[in-house]
Amino acid sequence: MAWLVAIVATLTMTVSYVDRMTLSVLAPAVTKALDISEEAYGWLGSAFSMAYLLGTPFAGWWIDRAGARRGLVASVFAWSAVAALHALVPSFGVLFALRLALGITEGPGFPGASQTVQRILPARDRERGFGVLFTGSSFGAMLVPLLATLVFRHAGWRVAFLVTSAAGLVWIPLWVAVTRSPAVRAQLDIATPATPAEPRPAFRELISHPIVIRALAAIFAVAPVFSFPQTWGAKYLVRTFRLDQGDVGHYLWLPPLVFDVGAILIGDRASRQRRGEGVPPRALFALGAVLAVSLVLLPLAETPWQSMIIMGIAMAGGGGMYTLVTSDLLARMPPGSVSFAGGILAGAQSLALIIANPLIGRAVDRLGNYDAVALGLAAWVIPGSLGWLCWRPPIRFAARG
Repeated sequence: MAWLVAIVATLTMTVSYVDRMTLSVLAPAVTKALDISEEAYGWLGSAFSMAYLLGTPFAGWWIDRAGARRGLVASVFAWSAVAALHALVPSFGVLFALRLALGITEGPGFPGASQTVQRILPARDRERGFGVLFTGSSFGAMLVPLLATLVFRHAGWRVAFLVTSAAGLVWIPLWVAVTRSPAVRAQLDIATPATPAEPRPAFRELISHPIVIRALAAIFAVAPVFSFPQTWGAKYLVRTFRLDQGDVGHYLWLPPLVFDVGAILIGDRASRQRRGEGVPPRALFALGAVLAVSLVLLPLAETPWQSMIIMGIAMAGGGGMYTLVTSDLLARMPPGSVSFAGGILAGAQSLALIIANPLIGRAVDRLGNYDAVALGLAAWVIPGSLGWLCWRPPIRFAARG
């Protein structure tokens, strides 16, 4: 039953990525219809990330107090409504505002899902559980290219937004069903009050602690490589290989599938290792970083399938890094701050994308291709990855003073 709840929580990430990535898949058609440049499209990606950056840490703080069982239902309903409104967008300005709204409403998704995995699974299964959790996002990234392009071919991009936004309405009754039993409710709704022995840390103390900064550096390093196929994959295929908008879905499902393999295998291997307390799986993390840096090979791709394989290998490495960083951070955090920790990891990802997406768009506008982008994103991975490997933070979070 615990694994069933964890898997349905994983599907929260599927719904989230279906709604946030529909624009990415339909970007060639939408940007043409609304006369949006590559750099302006990059700012649309940054709009979502800016809202996600600002909203997710507070969403995690709220989920820690409200609980994921109720909080996820409210969040999924809200962001599904915002996603549906994309079908009515008349201009860049309105689309920019809707991306901001989508980022805010999706804020509780990852913190709520990570809190569920942390609470519902025993400690021996959590690294494996987080590996599964990250497959939820990639499953959504696999599903949406096929679904959105299918609807686009028959009814256009506006109807495609309406169809994909219905995913949340399918998920909500499923979540209610698997969390209705008293045993599950007791586990998910368990209070985590501060105690005299372990006072609840202040927001500023949490965000500035070495344990948290180390994790943020790693996520900041890998986020652009992980997100590049999702945000720019369709536009890359159209520009580089002259594909039609209706054909990109045939290819874009592959990188998320390879991501799943990487996240699950690395998470499972980490769960099987016997390590001392507070000792992270550094060799596995280094392997993930090497795979992520393989995006440097993208300019050598001569066919769409070759490019998707390279992106997939890079995403697999990123998936392993996400899994290990998340599991390591949450194991060191106070029980009452687990969702907050998940929220600030999502915030680090957003900050990286706020910076990277407009730069990617500007580079493509000026150079006419993605070669320099691939080289730059591969180099971006290295400093933060080395920092995570070499930094040895405290085993557990300890309040200061």
